[in-house]
Amino acid sequence: MSLKVGRGAEAPPFLVMDVIAAANARAASLPAGAPGILRMEVGQPGTAAPAGAVAAAMAALQSGAPLGYTEAFGLPDLRERIARHYLEHYGLRVPAARIAVTVGASGAFPLAFLAAFDRGDRVAMAAPFYPPYANILTALGMDPVLLECGPETRFQPSLAMLEKLDPLPDGLVIASPCNPAGTMLAPEELAAIAAWCHAKGVRLISDEIYHGLSWGSVAESSAAAFSESAVIVNSFSKYWCMTGWRIGWLVLPQDLVRPVECLAQNMFISAPHVAQVAARAAMDCVEELEAKKAAYARSRSRLLEGLPQAGFDRIAAADGAFYLWCDVSHLTNDSVAFAARMLEGAGIAATPGVDFDRTRGARFLRFSYCGDEAAMAEAPARLSAWLGR
Repeated sequence: MSLKVGRGAEAPPFLVMDVIAAANARAASLPAGAPGILRMEVGQPGTAAPAGAVAAAMAALQSGAPLGYTEAFGLPDLRERIARHYLEHYGLRVPAARIAVTVGASGAFPLAFLAAFDRGDRVAMAAPFYPPYANILTALGMDPVLLECGPETRFQPSLAMLEKLDPLPDGLVIASPCNPAGTMLAPEELAAIAAWCHAKGVRLISDEIYHGLSWGSVAESSAAAFSESAVIVNSFSKYWCMTGWRIGWLVLPQDLVRPVECLAQNMFISAPHVAQVAARAAMDCVEELEAKKAAYARSRSRLLEGLPQAGFDRIAAADGAFYLWCDVSHLTNDSVAFAARMLEGAGIAATPGVDFDRTRGARFLRFSYCGDEAAMAEAPARLSAWLGR
């Protein structure tokens, strides 16, 4: 007897997780004393959570308090602290009542998608894109609409691109800075897209998980500054270095507050209590976090200088986040096989572009540079030796 398998089981894999497993296996197989694997495949800071966050978690654990369920939208003092963050960093007054603490950004997206869209709705996004956007939408019965973007638009969607869509999508997902390209929308571009979405009835979902990590002169602006109907997604995983703590948040428009709250009550009950305590403390660890950011900036600078000399000279404008999106079509037309050979031959793990772009990804690689600074500095020389440069 065969049993039905639900449509959600058809979601494609998140390939970077397979790369992580391959890199772990390769590292375990190395003989003692051999050079280690340089981990450039995953967007996970190589340092621990801020010391203040760890101390707060330890104090909470040692207090004897039960640390049970919180309200579905999280601890009130954390929500208030996030609201203060918007005032201090963006000049925005966001009521804490419109902030929902979630189980990471990964837990925020299904809540936002289920509250904002119906089965069969069409949600646009730039390609390349963060794979779970499309994979979660597909699992929920919604249809991703992929907009092929290139260096001419800095791998970001443009207003002209959106205006050509017929029929209009029901939603649009943007990310600035984005994963994998690390590019940003200029504030005026973000404002124009947000205004267009609001005027056309297209629900804007703005992924702001890499805010705090920008380089150069491009100023960050939150989509909440330009649209009262936008949904903002953020997380403590990247700037705050707390990936495994699984704490994120949503800033919701008023019409989605109660729908998201009901979904969160049923799907997650609440985010982990102790992680919420730690996240609240992390927001005050500015000096330590800025030091970590400075290390990423140094790694970025070294790689932007060294990778072209090693043969990787077609790199997207790296405005923010901690990724370099490299066109490797002059080296391969199969980035999956190329990444596997690079892991074996150079001891460097990177993510094939097919994870992020279904039609053009075979000629791209993504390097993450948020790992150990000394390891990042070593990468160009290893690649140069491997390619015989």
